[in-house]
Amino acid sequence: MSVFLGIDIGTSGTKTLAIDERGKILAHATAEYPCYAPKPLWSEQDPDDWWKAVIATVRAVMQKGKLKPEDVKGIGLSGQMHGSVFLDKQDRVIRRALLWNDQRTTAECEEIEERAGGRKKLIKMVANPALTGFTAPKILWLRNHEPKNFAKLAKVLLPKDDVRRRLTGEYATEVSDASGMLLLDVAKRTWSKPLLSKLELDESLLGRCYESEEVTGTLTKAAAEELGLTTDCKVVGGAGDCAAGAVGNGIVNSGVLSTSIGTSGVMFVHSDEVKIDPEGRVHTFCHAVRGKWHLMGVTLSAGGSLQWFRNALCQELHEEAKKKGLEPYDLLTKEAAAVDAGSEGLYFLPYLSGERTPHADPHARGCFIGLTLAHGRGHMVRSIMEGVTHSLRDSLEIFRELKIPVKQIRASGGGSRSPLWRQIQADVFGQKVTTLNAEEGPAYGVALLAAVGCGAFKNIQEACAATIRVEKETPPQKPAVRTYDTAFPIYQRLYESLRKDFRRIAEAK
Repeated sequence: MSVFLGIDIGTSGTKTLAIDERGKILAHATAEYPCYAPKPLWSEQDPDDWWKAVIATVRAVMQKGKLKPEDVKGIGLSGQMHGSVFLDKQDRVIRRALLWNDQRTTAECEEIEERAGGRKKLIKMVANPALTGFTAPKILWLRNHEPKNFAKLAKVLLPKDDVRRRLTGEYATEVSDASGMLLLDVAKRTWSKPLLSKLELDESLLGRCYESEEVTGTLTKAAAEELGLTTDCKVVGGAGDCAAGAVGNGIVNSGVLSTSIGTSGVMFVHSDEVKIDPEGRVHTFCHAVRGKWHLMGVTLSAGGSLQWFRNALCQELHEEAKKKGLEPYDLLTKEAAAVDAGSEGLYFLPYLSGERTPHADPHARGCFIGLTLAHGRGHMVRSIMEGVTHSLRDSLEIFRELKIPVKQIRASGGGSRSPLWRQIQADVFGQKVTTLNAEEGPAYGVALLAAVGCGAFKNIQEACAATIRVEKETPPQKPAVRTYDTAFPIYQRLYESLRKDFRRIAEAK
């Protein structure tokens, strides 16, 4: 039997799963670890925690699935994008990694645009503007604020690629994750020598860049022993979590879009050609599909907005839900379902962590707007769900503006498990929303990539066609579509009305 592992190094924990050569899931396991916030809007993790979680979950999967070491032919890696692992010449971690949601690098983003000759020239070089979450600003932050640590710097790796180093001894990445470093010529799928030169960064800091299904190495003896595997096990390029999740949802052909509502929200669409938004409102990255690209819009606090509301304002629901054998979310969404589309004029801006798409504004803040005495908790919950979905529509409208076909929308993440939130998405987008036979996320996507890299499938399109199918469809409701078509322009104008005040609030602290 041939078995392939998918390992996803997420922000809250690592998930590992095993599939056979037909894509059937044999076992899975997760392990959590902490996130550190030494200052407001800073976000860090210890790379050693990721490695410990990989060892624990791989061993757990082997035990649960009753798998033999020699069964495992390949490993695919996924992980949170944009993070920075700083290594010295002895491969020692210099400091905790700065994560995708770390907002400390505003000045460095401005520095990058200035060195590049302006925002438009930067977008021409690497297809994207400089954003605080990306990796390049983090490298400059280290140089500007921790010069002693920068002097030790020999390599900068993304989270999943530091795990790769520990597995294979290789310094490597792949095109989908590398696209989010702001150092890759996305059109040519190679490191951008012109930008590296302008930033005074040496290309030797970076790993070799592969396509996602390419084999990047095999397990070292030490890694094989720690994981309980063999040195014949291959490790393929894998993908950043968004591209990996899209592969796991079968977003590998033109016309198919994925909408994912987890902690963050992602709109992800496949493109056969390089399509770049000249205004830099959405990301253009290399896809995990060889020779293809994707465009992506990101809402930083999507499901995270509802989680905040539950945790901060609904503590009493936890005990009530427990008595009924339910989750607090079940009670909240029941209240929201009793409210009409549009929440009786209540709007929610989901900018609790700043915002990525389309505003790229770390100063943006969350707001309820339009509150009256007639509004209750159900209205607030529904307005959160609607506000998050409006924020995703911001990205969808840009895709449509760029003339990227969207023939099918596939929903995933926690938002896809809520019938109400699926319906809100269909109504806000004005288009049918589908869900799939299984949702195992990025870990499943990179397990399929490992299967392709080891020869079980001809390519990733064949792998997805053999393993993924649509099961449910949620059509839009015309009255709600009309309500949201009226509400959406108002939602968009609210940010513009408040943009300058968001900055004033941030500067007043």
